[in-house]
Amino acid sequence: MGPLGRLSASAALRAETLALRSAEMRAQAKDAPQGAPFAQALRRSDVAVIAEVKRRSPSKGVINATIDAASQGTAYARGGAAALSILTEPSEFGGTVADLIDARDATRLPTLKKDFHVHPIQVLEARAAGASALLLIARALPPGHLGELADHAAAVGLEVLIEVRSESELEDALAVGDAVIGVNSRDLETLVIDATVTERLIPMIPRDRVAIAESGVASRTDVERVARIGADAVLVGSSISAASDPAGAVAALTGVERIRRAR
Repeated sequence: MGPLGRLSASAALRAETLALRSAEMRAQAKDAPQGAPFAQALRRSDVAVIAEVKRRSPSKGVINATIDAASQGTAYARGGAAALSILTEPSEFGGTVADLIDARDATRLPTLKKDFHVHPIQVLEARAAGASALLLIARALPPGHLGELADHAAAVGLEVLIEVRSESELEDALAVGDAVIGVNSRDLETLVIDATVTERLIPMIPRDRVAIAESGVASRTDVERVARIGADAVLVGSSISAASDPAGAVAALTGVERIRRAR
């Protein structure tokens, strides 16, 4: 089983545990603060930077084991990040839902709950944590389940970022109204980065949707490269999580002019 299969299976087991607390989760979701608007924060004249709190990953191993989500999020905000991505997956990425709550409380930035969401109870978990949006990976979900989870998210006031890597996945994502679209240049089965995936798919995303380039972005040159193909935002994790000056690392990526897509 590849990394994507392992992570999806792990998420399913965590969802089973959460389901035992469904009544508690519903109460927490009802009382949780509303997250700041996510897509709106990414619509700007320059390419928006979504800065990720990332302790480790299957592709890189340990990145920054001692990272503190609150202080890291504060540094990212100081550097000009438009939004935060908080990895809450524990087994491979070392994240927790508490990280999201801490980062949300420390900043006014929108927060993306980045995990392998496979069950509606995880949508409630995201809402209970006060997230602005949650990640849905098209490849990790069976046919029809993508729209179902997106509907659950909308019902509780959450936005969704749908991650795609192929034309057929993009078609499914575009069928979800108002979803932000992320194109991941990393294959989650092989962990290999292929920049041509981003170059091929981002120009196909209608300009009324926010298009995010994911993976393979570590420098200003990388931001400029994806700006030329029409990316509205970049999601950056490893390089800025490892940086000794995270505010400066984010600032170095900001200010790149956004180029509107043709369609």
